[in-house]
Amino acid sequence: MVAKKIILILILFCCITSITDAQTKVVQVSEVPDSFCISEDEAKLYRMINEYRRQYDLPPVPLSRSLCYVANTHVKDLFFHHPDAGDCNFHSWSDKGPWKAFCYPGDEDKKNSVWDKPLELSGYPGKGFEIVYWENSAVVIDSVIAFWRSFDYFNGFLMNTGKWEGKQWNAIGIGICQNYAAAWFGEVKDIAGVPQICGQKPPDSAPKPVTVTPGNNPLPRQASDELKPVISTTPSTDHFYIIVKSQLPLKEAEKVVQQLIAKDYTQAKLLQNGEKVRVSIFDTLDRDEALRLLREAKTLYKDAWLFKQ
Repeated sequence: MVAKKIILILILFCCITSITDAQTKVVQVSEVPDSFCISEDEAKLYRMINEYRRQYDLPPVPLSRSLCYVANTHVKDLFFHHPDAGDCNFHSWSDKGPWKAFCYPGDEDKKNSVWDKPLELSGYPGKGFEIVYWENSAVVIDSVIAFWRSFDYFNGFLMNTGKWEGKQWNAIGIGICQNYAAAWFGEVKDIAGVPQICGQKPPDSAPKPVTVTPGNNPLPRQASDELKPVISTTPSTDHFYIIVKSQLPLKEAEKVVQQLIAKDYTQAKLLQNGEKVRVSIFDTLDRDEALRLLREAKTLYKDAWLFKQ
């Protein structure tokens, strides 16, 4: 009789364990397509992040094909399906794709986590940690990195400070879609390797000789060259603002504008869009002038960034 009770208890324990495992196990529902590639802008943002780290003697983070796919998938979901509605924020996922819908932070107390999306979508064997950028117009890469640098929360990811101090990033993925940008960080190396840049041929196993002809420079561009602003030769219909303060309460932002005007920055103004409040020190319709004004503003505000409307 005792033996039967023990067997019954063991059966019940195994059943409960199996149910629990089924609830917590992350099932891979997608994988990185063979045709997947990243854009030039995504590659540039990746280089800018590593250049920023290099300035503080931090090692570069390897680009991850898996995490780039996750980042790319998420920004497209944010742009087309807007899962960040109501109480859900930018780390949320809609129910419009081959993944589990997730409302962050509302669903964080459930068995699945937004950290598990890389495993779910690409098979990446570690957890992924995300930062997101949003603007009401197409992303300007210089503005993304400047914005992330200007807030301790985002900067902690870029520089391994605060909560992430002592951690080592061994993989990073970048995704950009219209007015959204995202970076995913992982501590585990990605065995899937590095993504191809769209429009570029994959590198051959052996380098081919290059014939040097007039006007043909076979030398690769250096990473630092990519950080130089590209001067547009065509007139722009966009309005460019040099932002020196953002995410301030309205009254505090109004005081900052008044202080700037008192210091003879007569173009200083407050920009408000819903709950977003920004302080602009200069504005212009000319992109070339905007880039010049941005460099000038950075002498006073190192985290100044360019906002296009």
